[in-house]
Amino acid sequence: MTLSEELTWRGFVNQMTFADIKELDETPRTFYWGVDPSADSMQIGNLAAAMMVRHFIDHGYKPILLVGGATGMIGDPDGKKQERDLRDAAVVQKNVEGLAAQMRAIFGGKDFEIVNNADWFKDINYISFLHDIGKHASMTQMLDREFVQARIGEGGSGISYAEFSYSLIQGYDFLHLFREQGATLQVAGADQWGNSITGVSLIRKLEGADAHVYTAPLVVNKATGVKFGKSEDGAVWLDPTKTSPYKFYQFWLNVDDKTAKDLIKIYTLLDKETVEGLIANHDANPGERALQKRLAHEVTVLVHGVETTASVENVTRILFQGTGMGDLIVDEEGLKILFKEIPSVDASTVVEALVKGGIAASNGEARRLIAAGGVTFNGEKLGSDVDASRGGIIKKGKNSFLVVSNLLQ
Repeated sequence: MTLSEELTWRGFVNQMTFADIKELDETPRTFYWGVDPSADSMQIGNLAAAMMVRHFIDHGYKPILLVGGATGMIGDPDGKKQERDLRDAAVVQKNVEGLAAQMRAIFGGKDFEIVNNADWFKDINYISFLHDIGKHASMTQMLDREFVQARIGEGGSGISYAEFSYSLIQGYDFLHLFREQGATLQVAGADQWGNSITGVSLIRKLEGADAHVYTAPLVVNKATGVKFGKSEDGAVWLDPTKTSPYKFYQFWLNVDDKTAKDLIKIYTLLDKETVEGLIANHDANPGERALQKRLAHEVTVLVHGVETTASVENVTRILFQGTGMGDLIVDEEGLKILFKEIPSVDASTVVEALVKGGIAASNGEARRLIAAGGVTFNGEKLGSDVDASRGGIIKKGKNSFLVVSNLLQ
């Protein structure tokens, strides 16, 4: 499959400066992809663009991965209704280091270079920059940007010169990488189209050369119609300290059917035959949610590794399928995940545990829940109170869990 076919099939086609997407199938280029260090971790929205980058690499393109230590000091104003707070240099540097580490993990085994635009901006003279670069940037083009119009129009919050200049600074990144490393392509998400075009214009005016931009559409949740990437707890991060591997896995496991059919193409490297087979099997047996399970497995392995994913899946089977505690007893990481994610109590009976864990307000209410068949203990549905002194997992309904912490004893 050619690169253009791969990108088209997977849904990575949006705006581009190429007259025909098939031009990508000609001579491979040196390209760059950048991430703004607004945090010390990427979100799954960034991960979608990273997966697109993987396909460019796999088709022979040479990647330059940019972390914006300079642009990060200002912050991209596009899509923001109000001025961002200025960022502290030490915080930005910490964020740069966090993003670079994630890039090395995601693209491990590939040949790539990570650059930081602070390395070339730190020594630039302001007057020289205005003379050599700013003179060739169109104010009209920058003022025509939709977010600028919204900010300076009636009722807008206004925009500072710093944020207004963000597009020019990013455009210079492209010019610099063109001059120093021969980059002739920038790949980005759809929200970076305007910023990226500035670089194309500078290269054309100052170097008399052609450069291109290729963007992927923002991923949209088909069930809600809104930008994909958030859970009930907020953004879904790649950093396990911000979004735990268990919650990360559960996020993918719980996407709706229509969205899952899109995400399996975007967020995994599974080939077309495999994906189409998974979708066909899912359509025949949607209740098994095999598509979501494979999606969750693949993405969690990519971000958190094989061993962590196995432990997360182990815990998930025990909690939701009542498969028994045997495997988890010897899975130290699984036990850590379980006790981090699920409330735990010390109790001698299930009734006592339900009350201590706040699932039932009283012993009487706990007994009524059990009598109604709404409680299981270690996968077994209860009809009356039972001994819990050896520990185990209590489940009420579909999603309420409680660990009797004697489990480790």
